[in-house]
Amino acid sequence: MPTRRLPVRGLPAIGAALLGAALFGMCLAAGPLAAQENTASAPAPEWRHGLSLMGQPKYPAGFKHFDYVNPEAPKAGLLRLSVDGTFDSLNDIVPRGTPASGLQLIYDTLMTTAYDEVATEYGLLAEAVSFPADFSSVTYRLRPEAKWHDGQPVTADDVVWSFEQVTKNNPRQAYYYSHVKSAAKTGEHEVTFTFDQAGNRELPQIVGQIRVMPKHWWTGTDANGKPRDISQGTLEIPLGSGPYKVKQVIPGRSISFERVPDYWGADLPVNVGTNNFAEQRYEYFRDSTVELEAFKGDQYDFRVETSAKDWATAYDFPAVKAGKVILEEFPDRASGSMQAFVPNLRREKFQDQRVRRALNYALDFDGMNRTLFFGQYKRTSSYFQNTELASSGLPTGKELEILESVKDQVPATVFTTPYANPEGWSEGLRRANLREAAKLLREAGYEITGGKLVNAKGELFTIEFLLSSPAFERVALFYKPALERLGITVSVRQVDISQYINRLRARDFDIIITGWGQSLSPGNEQRDMWGSAAADREGSSNYAGIKDPGIDALIEKVIYAKDREELVAATHALDRVLLAHDYVIPSWNYPATRTARWNRFGRPEKLPAYSFGFPDIWWWDAELAAKTGGTQ
Repeated sequence: MPTRRLPVRGLPAIGAALLGAALFGMCLAAGPLAAQENTASAPAPEWRHGLSLMGQPKYPAGFKHFDYVNPEAPKAGLLRLSVDGTFDSLNDIVPRGTPASGLQLIYDTLMTTAYDEVATEYGLLAEAVSFPADFSSVTYRLRPEAKWHDGQPVTADDVVWSFEQVTKNNPRQAYYYSHVKSAAKTGEHEVTFTFDQAGNRELPQIVGQIRVMPKHWWTGTDANGKPRDISQGTLEIPLGSGPYKVKQVIPGRSISFERVPDYWGADLPVNVGTNNFAEQRYEYFRDSTVELEAFKGDQYDFRVETSAKDWATAYDFPAVKAGKVILEEFPDRASGSMQAFVPNLRREKFQDQRVRRALNYALDFDGMNRTLFFGQYKRTSSYFQNTELASSGLPTGKELEILESVKDQVPATVFTTPYANPEGWSEGLRRANLREAAKLLREAGYEITGGKLVNAKGELFTIEFLLSSPAFERVALFYKPALERLGITVSVRQVDISQYINRLRARDFDIIITGWGQSLSPGNEQRDMWGSAAADREGSSNYAGIKDPGIDALIEKVIYAKDREELVAATHALDRVLLAHDYVIPSWNYPATRTARWNRFGRPEKLPAYSFGFPDIWWWDAELAAKTGGTQ
């Protein structure tokens, strides 16, 4: 299952290299098409109001609202958020340009998630969903009352067209939806997707996350009579069907969204108590230092703090002491992650596992944590860190059975040696780690000549750290001296976000600092992260370039798991084998989201189990705002 939708635009502790939802939160999908000529003999479909990979949905048909919302929340106020970088398009379908943040507010999907359940969705544009017992297809029945902001109805043709355009114009999503054989209108309000396989329990649910776009608008003309082209970027304000519409755009600087007063879905159970702000505005800042100072100056309302240094030192200002700014950490119970220094395996110098392991030995995490991060972090040791999906110890039970089934395709060490990062809490250990790193490099065919590490051809071993944020320059610079002591020639290059995205897509880098988020129900998205087919595909999340048949086999074990026990065991096995190959140099993790906000917002007394829900279920509190000078 793709990673749960984040409540705000914020990045994990490793920061901007994750590129927010643009690089790390897109989903797989697929669906069914029933043969119409057989409908007379086919059994009547079982229509469902919700779907869950964890058994039955918590909320029954006809429920009034989610338990965690305030159905009486006031609908008022301006919420101001911040964004790093800039934007040059209001079309986030195509992988060109940099789309503005917040565009998800103007579109509805077929289904939507619940924050107090794992891998569960309920109908939004769709009032019901049906699929056969073998999961070979799925049919969605649209709500006849659903409409676009211009008053025209949302149709089955819109759904089919949206799917066709996404898979045609976005290579990454074309890959995600590659198991959809066809999508077709099969009734006045029904759309059926047919899959090329059976048994993939996740596919019907993932199809529900398709963003539906207005065919009539995109195939029409703009105010100047020019035909619109969904395959190109645009700054024309798009038409949507969601709870908000674009109010104002200042290209590259800000974009604001206003709540739609006659939003067709306002009273749906999944929407009651949500979308409470009258306006949401995203302000753009090119420099993180300026962005932080702007928050202190009350230029925006809420921030996720990804810098341990700033969390420890930058929030001792008068508004905090006066209670006008609230600092709060929210535990992360809904997801795990691997955050790491990621070498590009497409480059020959990183293809030898001994080289990658040597780079791990050279990383003085303990010194970095103490010097740069005020001791706040722990070393990451799993691709599913801080969840029950993380492997540990030696494999047993169901996990061992799964690993035995692919024994010839995985490293023998997974059966005998638990994964562990080198320890470096003392000077003696750090020296020993560097000696081990040098030994591994020699075994890989490198030697020191004139103080520089060279291969058998006499070529220098060089590493360029490609960064998208100044926040990570000090991290790379801390790592650099240890690598240079090994004879490696190191450079650190920071580029703007657009360059970074382009170079990442082109796989033009040595090492990046990035990460992968994980839901509590992993599935088809694992192919995009580690699968061989994704390694050379532009725009995939397989940044490292992993190509391994054992990994591919274990991904399929995860996807086709028949129950929770098997899913957990298969994920443990996948995690264990990924670690055993030393594909990345794990960095650090923090099991909570650090936030700062101006104290002008209310929230439900009890937040949902798997999200703190900001801003979806929070609201403007006029009484609090009066004390902080907030703007309605």
